[in-house]
Amino acid sequence: MISIYELKPKFQQLLKPIVNFLHKINITPNQVTVFACLLSIMIGVLFYFNYESTWIYVVLPIFMFVRMALNAIDGVLAKDFNLQSRLGKYLNELTDVISDAALFLPFILVVSPHPVTVMIFILLSIISEMAGVMGENISGVRQYSGPMGKSDRAFLIGAISVLLIFWHSLTHYLWIVFLIASVLIVINTYTRVKKGLEEKA
Repeated sequence: MISIYELKPKFQQLLKPIVNFLHKINITPNQVTVFACLLSIMIGVLFYFNYESTWIYVVLPIFMFVRMALNAIDGVLAKDFNLQSRLGKYLNELTDVISDAALFLPFILVVSPHPVTVMIFILLSIISEMAGVMGENISGVRQYSGPMGKSDRAFLIGAISVLLIFWHSLTHYLWIVFLIASVLIVINTYTRVKKGLEEKA
């Protein structure tokens, strides 16, 4: 199934000037990765304490785009300038999960009824990323199959935030959105495992 992740190569090309500038001033991929994570945690904390304020739903979609850009930048920086490292792999995977949890968890305060659907969404997201990493351990190829991969989840949260600015009563239906998204994550986890098993080591 189609995923926003498939647009990543074109997005990376657009970011090349920024990547070249960061390399010029000696910024490393790991520094970008950690910065993106710390920024995500900060936005998540702001969201938690300001979930009833309209301005946070303006900030969230903007930050989701910025975070996707930072996630692409660290990868291009590492690849183009041969800066890949074992630590970088750990940071890339761990900070993604931490960032997702920090940004998604405050929705528990927004979703009514059934806020547990947010927790299900977060837990399944972690399992999905684990399935992707296991693919690399087994066959040497990291699996990113969608639907509702990392980029799709970021787009979903950004879209929900924009809608909440104009349609506050959406909060009563968000549990359905998170439930459907969770089903899609189950599909992507199955797809990642299947493709991981099919890849030749």
